Amino acid sequence: MKLLKDLQQVIQNIWLSILRIFSPRDDDYPETGVQPFEGEPYDGNQQSF
Repeated sequence: MKLLKDLQQVIQNIWLSILRIFSPRDDDYPETGVQPFEGEPYDGNQQSF
């Protein structure tokens, strides 16, 4: 009986994982858009001391 219950749990976990993979996104990240570059471009010829 325990084997059957464990098997059912494994199948349920696999099924829920598949549903999560193929379901629409559920994240609510803010849309930030393109961020401006605020720095100096890398120049490999200069040496830092």
